[in-house]
Amino acid sequence: MIRINLLGTERPRVRKAIAFDVGQRLTIAASLILVAAVGVIGWWFWSLRSESAQLDMELAAARQEETRLRSLLAEVQQFEQQRAMVQQRVALIEQLRSGQSIPVQLLDHVSRSLPDMLWLTTLQQEGDEVTIEGRSTTLIALSDLVGNLGSNPILRRPIEIVNSQVQPASGSGANAVPELIAFTVRARINRPEPNEPARNRLK
Repeated sequence: MIRINLLGTERPRVRKAIAFDVGQRLTIAASLILVAAVGVIGWWFWSLRSESAQLDMELAAARQEETRLRSLLAEVQQFEQQRAMVQQRVALIEQLRSGQSIPVQLLDHVSRSLPDMLWLTTLQQEGDEVTIEGRSTTLIALSDLVGNLGSNPILRRPIEIVNSQVQPASGSGANAVPELIAFTVRARINRPEPNEPARNRLK
């Protein structure tokens, strides 16, 4: 009699199928993990590359802006230097103009200050000191001259009468010379400050 063990032959086959299913699942899981890791690494690499490209563009733009600002800064510095030179020239011109206008204004002021019955014989300037010599028929005219000279800030007060002598009358008839007063007046020019033009100090 022949015996056939059907159960013995079926059990190993079931075990092999189960073992095959577990190995396949592990392989699939490992493959999925590997694919996911490759995807994550690829995405991370792409992100870093994009960020690096963006940073390179920003760096290039910043360098261009730096070059532009440097050129603008050089132009501004050049402009400031030119402005300083122009201001120095203007100040020098104003100073020279102020110094040149003082003699003209002094002559104009002295001529306007002369009262009647008085005339000048000498007007001399040495530095800031002005010496005026002349003749007058009365002391009142001499006093008026001193007062008139002190009415303008171009001359410092007080105006000094350093000398006055009476010259007696001489001659007779048509050639008679009346009594005269010879005088010498001394004053000092009131020069303006370097930053204050003379025309602003004169009235």
